[in-house]
Amino acid sequence: MAFLELVSYIAIFIGALQLLIIIGDVVRHPQEMFVMNIVWPITGLYFPLVGILLYFKLGRKDAKKHNAHNTEHVEHSHDSNKPFWQSVLVSTTHCSSGCSIGDLIGAPIVFFTGWTIAGSVLFADYVVEFILAFILGVAFQYYGMRMKDRSPKEELVNALKADTWSLIAFEIGMFGWMALSHYVFFSNAPNPDNVIFWFMMQIAMMIGFLTSYPANWMLVKKGIKHAM
Repeated sequence: MAFLELVSYIAIFIGALQLLIIIGDVVRHPQEMFVMNIVWPITGLYFPLVGILLYFKLGRKDAKKHNAHNTEHVEHSHDSNKPFWQSVLVSTTHCSSGCSIGDLIGAPIVFFTGWTIAGSVLFADYVVEFILAFILGVAFQYYGMRMKDRSPKEELVNALKADTWSLIAFEIGMFGWMALSHYVFFSNAPNPDNVIFWFMMQIAMMIGFLTSYPANWMLVKKGIKHAM
């Protein structure tokens, strides 16, 4: 357990450091799509090493570009010059970050309120985290992909269509890992006041990212989500 705690501290430290590095960089080089200024730091937080590599490899390409006089910004377009798999990857970071923020908020709420469902803390985690992830995921999609020629109602419907399946795919991966952590890996499942809990959450979010990638691929391929 002592070794696992050490690994947990290292992984969380790397994630927190990446969060700060990416925040510092997006302040100097803000993204064309405002919500991505939130997405990339969160990706760094839950994805040690990979998150920061993705940001500097793919995210920096989407920083605001200036004209020769550095006085005007090029208007953002949803068109992407990236290879398709990279566009899907960025779309997946977008979806996963909204979900992850909901999960990061939900777990402490359940812990500190002592709420259970059918006597299970895990079931309460599932419900609270899914609701928060859904609200934030749709909000990220709504505000990140708004078109000027569409009404708010149309944009909300499009956001729901674009984010629901990718969110469910993310939570399947994440909740599956949480169930293993709760029932299989530990005799006493760690709580949010334990560093191992947050390391398990990091892994769960990484798995959620992987399980949501195919869903995002399908949604982008069918034109339900925009390439990013």
